[in-house]
Amino acid sequence: MLARPLLESNHMNLAAPRRIALLLLLSALPGPVQAAEKPQINVQEFALPNGMRWLLFERHDSPTVVGGWVAHVGSVNEREGITGISHLFEHMMFKGTRTIGTKDIDADLRIIAEQEKVRAEMREEMKAMRERQRRGEIDDLAKPENQTPRYRELDKQFDQLVQKQRQVQIKDHLSQIYTKNGAEGLNAGTSEDWTIYMVRLPANRIELWSWLESDRLMNPVFREFYSERDVVYEERRMRTESTPLGKYDEAFNALFWEASPYKWPVVGWPSDVSSITKAEADAYFGTYYAPNNLTGVLVGDFNTAAVRPLLERYFGRIARGKTEPPEVVTTEPEQIGEKRFRAEAETSPTVRVWYHAVPFMHKDRTVVDLITDVLSGRTGRLYKGLVTGRQVANEASASVDLKKYDGLVQVESTVKEGKDPAAVEEAVYEELEKLKDEPLPAEELQKVKNQAKANAFRRLSSPFSIAIQLMIYDGFGDWRYINTYAEEVDRVTAADLQRAAKHYFTKENRTVGVFLRKTGDAAAAADDPEVAALPAPAQGMARQQIARIQAETDPAKLREGLAQMEQAKGQVPPEMKPVFDLLLKRAQERLAALEGQKK
Repeated sequence: MLARPLLESNHMNLAAPRRIALLLLLSALPGPVQAAEKPQINVQEFALPNGMRWLLFERHDSPTVVGGWVAHVGSVNEREGITGISHLFEHMMFKGTRTIGTKDIDADLRIIAEQEKVRAEMREEMKAMRERQRRGEIDDLAKPENQTPRYRELDKQFDQLVQKQRQVQIKDHLSQIYTKNGAEGLNAGTSEDWTIYMVRLPANRIELWSWLESDRLMNPVFREFYSERDVVYEERRMRTESTPLGKYDEAFNALFWEASPYKWPVVGWPSDVSSITKAEADAYFGTYYAPNNLTGVLVGDFNTAAVRPLLERYFGRIARGKTEPPEVVTTEPEQIGEKRFRAEAETSPTVRVWYHAVPFMHKDRTVVDLITDVLSGRTGRLYKGLVTGRQVANEASASVDLKKYDGLVQVESTVKEGKDPAAVEEAVYEELEKLKDEPLPAEELQKVKNQAKANAFRRLSSPFSIAIQLMIYDGFGDWRYINTYAEEVDRVTAADLQRAAKHYFTKENRTVGVFLRKTGDAAAAADDPEVAALPAPAQGMARQQIARIQAETDPAKLREGLAQMEQAKGQVPPEMKPVFDLLLKRAQERLAALEGQKK
């Protein structure tokens, strides 16, 4: 089933193509398995006069409610120059309002106005610095030595204003209010097509939720805008530039898409993120966070007749947007030839093949989804063919990423030590050709269908998972998919799968990536027995981070990093704990070595 991820930690970014590791699959949720079921949820749908739509589903098995809303905006709605702004809002929407997050709103707003004046001057200096960069006179604009004296002076003035503003702020005020009232899981996530916000709270706190959420939509104050923008920039660097395949993933994605705005990352291009202005953010908010571009969701223990007047009272007071969100009109042209990408990275050798597919609302959506189910898993054709059969790969899987305006099928295989990536690539094509040439046996097809429907049934096991699905599917264009999925699965035939395989799995329609293990120092690190003992997918990341630790010469930076790691120790997912412990150990060893050199 499409759009499987759940959010696990605050302010998560649902960046495709590969969902970030801190996501939890909905299909992993506990619950009874009844493959024959065709689950239906009775959603009450209505719209307010200002255009805000609502989806309400009563479920009285726990005295709690999951409240959320989806803004129909993601990175696909951006333009060059402001890429990453949708994800930036995921952060800014927690900065408070005219009531929340401040001790003195008048002083707060005066300081923001002063900050904007300083920033305007800084932008003029930045223009001059960019011109010098284009002439080759300087390189990295972030280096202090490349900044003009006036820019450095203005930067100090701005920092003073930031400190001044913090004196009148109440940090994390929204989260504090929710926590004091028994709420948990305050969260947000951004994808290419939607941005969602949600929280789980006691059923008797729905009116509080209505006031808080409508207030941050009606009266937002984007405090610490530029500071938070820098945080997002650093988050982008850590997620993309400090992981083995981060930069290569972005480059590969940009190669796959020729014209579509899906070609830029959800987190944005670095030069864009560092240049977004508050004025641009204000305009973006006015268009895409207007009530006529939002859908609210409530799932849990409430009475619709009693709750609806509350929603009308609080959310109905928000004015409809003055500007309708513009339609996304850029369409990806038909690919006319195979594209190839080859790179060396600090990772296990990997072969990646992407095929253009269909958008979420397309009639073939469930057909393509089931094809990837046939291919994936320990009993899937790719694993049987490449791992246990030909024994050329350690892992092999396929996934579908159907977006609002387009879609793709992703096949990825980790090459077995000593095997040729070309042999892995050829084996992938052989498995795909079988789907074209031979109809899927009835027993295999029914097994895949049963599993797909069982997983869909599991995903109805909690109000939180239902609310997530309603928001995501509505963001894609049709929340009813949560009810129609099982029927769509039943209608798929072996002939449908064979037709789709022939249509989509062609040489001209694919982009191929071959990632080889980097030679040199990284290759030497590959002999590290403690790294070799880690799970294969984590070894590349560990090697890269160890190389960074060994390259560090400043004990103060290492101490700071170790302190941050100690604080985060309790939040590390179990599957990542071996990696975390090894990095912690190596950082401690490196610090001890540096301190020993100074004695």
